[in-house]
Amino acid sequence: MSRSFLTWLIGTCVLVLLSSAGAAFTPDASESELDSKTRYNDPQPTTVLVRVVAHRSLVLGHEVGGARVTITDVATGQLLASGLQQGDPGDQTQIMRTPHLMDEPVYSARSAAAFTTTLELTRPTLVEIAAEGPLAYPSALQRASTTVLLIPGHDLTNDGIVLHLYGYLVQVESPKPGEPLIAKEDVMLRASVRTLSGALVRPHSDWDSRKIHIYAELLIGDRIVERLQMFYAGEKSRFEAPFFVPLSKDTPDGITLRVIAADVATGNFGAASAQYPVLSERLRPKKN
Repeated sequence: MSRSFLTWLIGTCVLVLLSSAGAAFTPDASESELDSKTRYNDPQPTTVLVRVVAHRSLVLGHEVGGARVTITDVATGQLLASGLQQGDPGDQTQIMRTPHLMDEPVYSARSAAAFTTTLELTRPTLVEIAAEGPLAYPSALQRASTTVLLIPGHDLTNDGIVLHLYGYLVQVESPKPGEPLIAKEDVMLRASVRTLSGALVRPHSDWDSRKIHIYAELLIGDRIVERLQMFYAGEKSRFEAPFFVPLSKDTPDGITLRVIAADVATGNFGAASAQYPVLSERLRPKKN
């Protein structure tokens, strides 16, 4: 028998023995692995946090009635979750004045209002998340929505899905809406302007009124007859402007006062209107 043949024969035997040994010691799938595979198609709890904020301001909290949130399956139209966002507006210093890296939390670093739900998902699901608020001010109600792909078992927490609502809360405070006005009388119009989260608009603040065009319009019917520049009244978020009430013969259906706040830099706009009957100056109460 030649040396080369003997070497080949020994090598072949060794390979056969090693293969047999490997086959003999191949471990069976563990019970935990088998159990895991049987759960691949089970619903996976998936937590979703949604936070509704006023654009360039704080979170919509209990002070302004919060916001309503809905989550809908885009493919089927099924409503998966709905509820209210309630809580605090968040830390003003943290949100408005602290620099942040891209992956750092902004709203969740301190206590702030949010809507949280846990969905049972069996597949990647494209959902529409929608929000509307502030609920305590229907005349200023805004809505925003976005679509998000949810993956079973992968939670969306921390800041969560952030929805921005644009606008201002504008309220006419004086004269009271519907209050009769006397023709030719000098009247002071007063109104308040806040962000949708309820934050105060005033000079030299995080929401600087000097950068916002705040004015009023006096309308007879649907025609603007005068535009009034409003100035900060020195308290909270109040602004004021004097005006003369038109003649009663020119205003048989009364007048409308419309207050507008417009910030083109941020895209935030707000408006409020009030109507007033106008009485003849002859009906002015006599002074004692």
